[in-house]
Amino acid sequence: MLGKNLIDGRFVETSDAFDVINPATGLIVGSAAASSAKDVNEAIDAARVSQASWRRLTTFERAGHLWDIAKRIRAEGDEFARLIATEQGKVMELAEGEVEFAASYFEYTAEWARRIEGEVITSDNAKEQIFLNFKPIGVVAGVLPWNFPFFLIARKMAPALLTGNSIVVKPSEETPLCALKFAELVQRSDLPNGVFNLVNGRGHEIGPVLCGHKDVGLVTFTGSVPTGRAIMRAAAENITKVNLELGGKAPVIVLADADLEMAVSSIVASRIINTGQVCNCAERVYVESSLHDEFVEMLAAAMKQVTYGDSIKSQDAGRTIDMGPLINEAAVSRIDGIVKSAIDDGAQLIEGGAVGETDPGYHYQPTVLANCDHEMSVMKDEVFGPVLPVKAVADLDEAIALANDSTLGLTSSIFTRNLNSTLHAMRELDFGETYVNREHMEAFQGFHAGVRQSGIGGADGKHGLYEFMQTHVTYIQEA
Repeated sequence: MLGKNLIDGRFVETSDAFDVINPATGLIVGSAAASSAKDVNEAIDAARVSQASWRRLTTFERAGHLWDIAKRIRAEGDEFARLIATEQGKVMELAEGEVEFAASYFEYTAEWARRIEGEVITSDNAKEQIFLNFKPIGVVAGVLPWNFPFFLIARKMAPALLTGNSIVVKPSEETPLCALKFAELVQRSDLPNGVFNLVNGRGHEIGPVLCGHKDVGLVTFTGSVPTGRAIMRAAAENITKVNLELGGKAPVIVLADADLEMAVSSIVASRIINTGQVCNCAERVYVESSLHDEFVEMLAAAMKQVTYGDSIKSQDAGRTIDMGPLINEAAVSRIDGIVKSAIDDGAQLIEGGAVGETDPGYHYQPTVLANCDHEMSVMKDEVFGPVLPVKAVADLDEAIALANDSTLGLTSSIFTRNLNSTLHAMRELDFGETYVNREHMEAFQGFHAGVRQSGIGGADGKHGLYEFMQTHVTYIQEA
């Protein structure tokens, strides 16, 4: 079985490949290249050579290629969405939204072509001027996760290219097919050969080669904390810059004065999106004691109404569902173990709590656990599935203290009608993002970044764009 990569504008076959599984059915739906170190090195060499001329284009000229790619994505949007739903299990509505978001991200990034600014700095020396400019880093390695396999191409490729870098993208081995189709789209475009390269493969085999290569100037990765650590170790050999978005354990605080219906609907939406397989997802709830019982009852009723299954099969039958499957069988076993452990330790099972009984595939029931202790694994460790643990708290200060007691710090939220409570939470919650009276989902004009073990650097907006550049200061003294 052969696979293929896109290297220097050409599809290059590899001698080995691996199967891709549809998590909604457990069936093989395709194959992808199992690349070697030689394949990775060739891709990096192509990126290095092409970057020398790519960086000399004006930013506006580079932006034109991003606009073109966005247009091409939209023209093939239905095909991309169905492929995402097939290999990742995402419901069709969310898959279609991912495609639209990716196209919009290319366009948004292109709009920065005339907005990148340097600085003029006052000198201590007479007749001297100091200029600070931004320049490209060189070759970027973009290592992708499986939960948003198409959008994350845009999030890493668009800012890299606009700022004059070339890129080598490595998709997750769980979801390589939409990336491969995107590579075909790129090959048909006018983007110069070698500016974008795609290498598929098993992360433990080619990840260290890609991230530890001397010609890679930046590694940008989205995924788990353990993989982030491995990437940092590989990048350390050459002191390569890393940009890491890692795990999340997002706390939700519900105060007694909250709009309860809004809180419940927003929290459920934040938990079941992509079957809970999102770093932003609401992962644990702290609710004021006076509201606890009513909140749990409403939350359980809402989670009980969540439908799940095979999104392709449902769409073809004219039905819609709320959730697809988990990514693989190991995820089902891991989540079931976390839930059972919590129950054994005293948590009260209110809803769900078992492997899904539906279509073949890797499903888990939408689950609500009450009376959870803060030290339980379900409250401490990222679940990455449709499970909501709830703990009662005395007041906002206790909720904030428990929320901050985490190794992770990506997103957080609070539901309250009180402005003072909101301002207090904004000051005291130690997370990269806080959402107030709404679901967890960032905007691409913001800055998506975490603290502690949730990552280094960030993505989106002005600050995310500037992550892909390095500063250059020039001192000019009159002769």
